[in-house]
Amino acid sequence: MNVLKLHFKPIAKVKIKSKILFFIFLVICSLCSTSMYSQNEEKKITGRVVDEQGELMVGVTITEVDSHPVNGVVTDVNGNYQIFVKSSSSSLKFSFVGYKDYDIKVGNLNVIDVTMQESITELDEVVAVAFGTQRKKDVIGSVTSLKLSDLRVPSSNLTTVLAGQAAGIISYQRTGEPGQDNANFFIRGITSFGVGKKDPLILIDGIELGVTELARMRPDDIESFSIFKDATSTALYGARGANGVIYVTTKQGVEGPPRISMRAEGTLSMPTKDVEFADPVTYMKLYNDALYSRDPFAPPIYSREKIDETELGRYPIIYPAIDWRESLFKDNAFNQRYDLSVSGGGNIARYFVSGSFSQDNGILRVDKKNNFNNNIDLKSYTLRANVNIFLTKTSELIVRLNGNFDNYIGPIDGGNEVYYKVVRTSPVDFPPYYPVDEDHKYVQHIMFGGLKDRAFLNPYADMVKGYREYDRSLMMAQMEFKQDLDFITKGLKFRTLFNTNRISRFDKIRQYKPFYYELSSFDKRTGKYSIDVINEQSGEEFLDFWSDEWARVQQSIFYAESALTYNNTFKEDHTVSVLLVNILRSQTNAQANNLQLSLPFRNLGLSGRATYSFRDKYFTEFNFGYNGSERFDKAKRYGFFPSFGLAWSISNEKFWANLKNLINNFRVRGTYGLVGNDQIGSADDRFFYLSNVNMNYGGFFYGKESDYLVRGIRVTNYANPDITWEVSYKTNLALELGLFNEWNIQADFFTEKRKNILMDRVDIPSTMGLTAPVRANIGEASGEGFEISTDYSHYFNKDLWIQLRGNYTYATNKFEVYEEPTYEKEWWKSRIGYTISQPWGYIAERLFVDDDEVANSPAQRFGGIPNIAGDIKYKDVNGDGQITELDMVPIGFPLTPEIIYGGGFSLGYKEFDFSAFFQGSARSSFWTGGDGGPAVIEPFVDGKNIIKAYADSHYSLENQDLYALWPRLSTQHQANNTQFSTWWLNDGRFLRLKKVEIGWSLPMKMSNKLNLKTLRLYVSGSNLLLFSKFKLWDVEMGGNGLGYPIQKTFNLGVNVVL
Repeated sequence: MNVLKLHFKPIAKVKIKSKILFFIFLVICSLCSTSMYSQNEEKKITGRVVDEQGELMVGVTITEVDSHPVNGVVTDVNGNYQIFVKSSSSSLKFSFVGYKDYDIKVGNLNVIDVTMQESITELDEVVAVAFGTQRKKDVIGSVTSLKLSDLRVPSSNLTTVLAGQAAGIISYQRTGEPGQDNANFFIRGITSFGVGKKDPLILIDGIELGVTELARMRPDDIESFSIFKDATSTALYGARGANGVIYVTTKQGVEGPPRISMRAEGTLSMPTKDVEFADPVTYMKLYNDALYSRDPFAPPIYSREKIDETELGRYPIIYPAIDWRESLFKDNAFNQRYDLSVSGGGNIARYFVSGSFSQDNGILRVDKKNNFNNNIDLKSYTLRANVNIFLTKTSELIVRLNGNFDNYIGPIDGGNEVYYKVVRTSPVDFPPYYPVDEDHKYVQHIMFGGLKDRAFLNPYADMVKGYREYDRSLMMAQMEFKQDLDFITKGLKFRTLFNTNRISRFDKIRQYKPFYYELSSFDKRTGKYSIDVINEQSGEEFLDFWSDEWARVQQSIFYAESALTYNNTFKEDHTVSVLLVNILRSQTNAQANNLQLSLPFRNLGLSGRATYSFRDKYFTEFNFGYNGSERFDKAKRYGFFPSFGLAWSISNEKFWANLKNLINNFRVRGTYGLVGNDQIGSADDRFFYLSNVNMNYGGFFYGKESDYLVRGIRVTNYANPDITWEVSYKTNLALELGLFNEWNIQADFFTEKRKNILMDRVDIPSTMGLTAPVRANIGEASGEGFEISTDYSHYFNKDLWIQLRGNYTYATNKFEVYEEPTYEKEWWKSRIGYTISQPWGYIAERLFVDDDEVANSPAQRFGGIPNIAGDIKYKDVNGDGQITELDMVPIGFPLTPEIIYGGGFSLGYKEFDFSAFFQGSARSSFWTGGDGGPAVIEPFVDGKNIIKAYADSHYSLENQDLYALWPRLSTQHQANNTQFSTWWLNDGRFLRLKKVEIGWSLPMKMSNKLNLKTLRLYVSGSNLLLFSKFKLWDVEMGGNGLGYPIQKTFNLGVNVVL
């Protein structure tokens, strides 16, 4: 039997709009084709049609080319078809909405199986917008949708995927610790400052949830993932949409027999880059040098004998040489993920049910003598059920149930802190623990190393002395009802939704108090030694327990939404749609620690949208959000946030007809509008129009016996009825371009003006005696930028295809109005005109050449230790002969990246596919040591370790390099050398190979024999290569480089669809 397998030319996805049309078409085609040809002239052709994910395609039209009357059929619920054609010279045409038509010559083939891929030129694609959907060609706002394949990487955290995947998202990841590795992400940067919400609103199936809930989403459960960026796309969310919206919908059932999909993945993870520390011998030599460098008469701490014996390594217990990273951490960890889903249904009900399990392990070591696990072990369980029930021909009930559960076990202080303790510990003072000897063979506890006469830190003991465990759960139940109201007027529909969810977290800590030991004697002739316990009275062998009430979370949220929609086309030219929706949201927090926070948080909103289009050429849209917030006084409680948009599809004009084959889509659009933000201030700032007064603040006793107490009064917040919404004024101009029906380009230019930013007043004199800051909506900021995205798809022949995609985002911002002191002489101190995350610091010119230069330079009085040759020399910006805060100036790029970009490709040849994706960041800086500055890693101070790069490049008498990585060493805190300055500001740009995947799919012929729809094996990896000027650690971690490192992964997976 001759079989043809065909892959259609890739183009973008659209959904079935009406199965009734396909049924009617099938009946007509069946009647028309009956007895068209005599039986001896006909040839029978059969086959199956699936999409590129292996999903059966129902309703694909197959017609015999040039047949009269029309001879055609459609695929059934199993994707199968059967058609009789006139002869072997006939051709079959396969077509489906959203996929390119394709003609296939029958020849000597009897079976023609087809794998259809998505179309990139179909503008009838339906995309998610606020409170509904629109055809892609009708969308005026700036909306970007991600494909399911773009979201699937070997990670259990969906937020780590976002960087570089879509234009408009500024994202970065600062840690790789399981459970703590949520990425930071912002839509088109940050245009607000101070305390308050700056990240986007996250909606999952229309419900506002947090970053952790998004992180736990499984890609196989996602139907659509959209990003709303401008005022038109977010205006309906009014008070919550100023920072953009991420909108996720989950899959629903499709009509047909049960479809079972299974996925299993095993992943090996390891650090992308480890920080290297100097070896123990070098550590001791440099420690002595640091002492001598500052005080030539100071005796060395480490003797020649200790250094020599440590180097020989004959007595590792007596002369320890500890690689704390090796002692604390493993080289890699194994992680696993499993997904199972079942979908199907009929005319009455359709269902999608899924469950998933993932386990992510850390790379911390576990002591075998303990009977518990202190390594990170994060288990996540997800259950989801979406059921669509068709009550009548015009009524539909949708029930969505979702449960997400995390069980975490890990070190008490977290993996990040365990890593930081490595740099705070000497590698030569004591071993992590002493082995059991004859004198201690009955000891039941671990004999940790320590010091009796001075403070010490044993990171191994801190890591294995106990564990933290928490259980976190999200349970959500949602019911949505839809009613078609065509009996009133065509195109009128009603929808209502009720949702309740509970979020809870309970933490418990179990630990014992370690017993520490110190070397007390050593006989070099025999090699015998003895150790003594340091804290015999305070050590404990049993695990104590307590609950961490500060980490406890209990939230109950109720949400209700009702919407009325109207959509109709008049005289085939005029299309009108109207939406009116109202919302109510109430949230109660059980962990509240004061009266205000114990009260329910409530929001009300009324939103609307009206659109009009003429002949799919001219489009206009008006949106508004009218919202109320309890946080403001009655006079300021409600805000109105309108937006307006226009679009022109030039390529649909008659004069463009001759250019269609070259430029198939040419469209311009623009929007302007207002969006609000009521999540300003801190969590304790519940009601700005009310004062907070502490009636029991201190007090004093009086009377003969001092037995009378008078309590003091302190105002902690002054009422301000004028505080109101933070408002964002957004403009977006965009160009869409489609070339050769294969290449799409979209470019957006955007601006934003943020007003009413909440700030503390700084011009109020202290003589007023106020006990709390006075705040007002006086701040302003602006932002602007552009983004461009492109995708290309080409099919060379039936076996070979390629897809390319890329995007680039530039988003910057600056202070416009910022209350600050008046700087007349030092004008550079003003923040006006600079970016919101602009670093400020001293200009480090170089290191001092000698003591004469120190004496003849502007005074640098930082700390009590005098400067000498090799210390950092700063620039006297204002020329007053001394270095002070007035000499701090804006330096470097912002701490938040201004540029994020990504690009990749996919190749397919027969059953094999290969893809790669690169992601990069630019125009950002970070401080060595993060917010704590270089003092966090200052070598030898308080017994700190020294990073190898600083050991190799530092100022010394032997190496008088005035631009060495580290200035002159010291065993005491040298405040002059750890000031925030250009010396410690690093370039944060990088390019990394984010993902690589190679896959193989079982040929369709074999799949049919095994009754499988799909079987695909794949190998993938993430974070495999990194290109950066900065070399000490993974540059994406920024100032957190000494924390738990970002992980690179190697993944093996299998996907089976039955």
